[in-house]
Amino acid sequence: MTGMDPADGYRHHGTPTHFRDHGRRPYVVDIHEASLANPNFRTAIWTGKYLQVTLMCIPPGGDIGKEIHPNTDQFLRIEQGQGIVQMGRTPDRPEFTRHVKEDDAILIPAGYYHNFTNTGHVPIKMYSIYAPPQHPRGTVHQTKEDAMEAEESH
Repeated sequence: MTGMDPADGYRHHGTPTHFRDHGRRPYVVDIHEASLANPNFRTAIWTGKYLQVTLMCIPPGGDIGKEIHPNTDQFLRIEQGQGIVQMGRTPDRPEFTRHVKEDDAILIPAGYYHNFTNTGHVPIKMYSIYAPPQHPRGTVHQTKEDAMEAEESH
């Protein structure tokens, strides 16, 4: 028994449905299945007081976009795909570049500029943990452009 509820936002071995933020209450999720089912650039599935879990989907050739979280540490885990991650203390000089693939974890310290680029032929499916939360509770950005527009308006 998987224990998955259709309200979780996906069906085991089925088609994706809606996703929602289950934060501030106990929650169990098959993070691998949820990551693979997520069709959106970014979907917050749990936003608590001290951390947040989001699912991400980056198309082939796409990237997250160079960003920095001054007061937030970030953990990424790749469930499908491959890419390149770059990090540095200044926006134009990455001090750290690594090729990454399925099952790799990436740890990004607060205050580091970073970007993640999909170099493969399939969408990257991954999840991200932010501590403390980085995005408003219930955030869903269908595309990178939606995410950039939302961040510019904050």
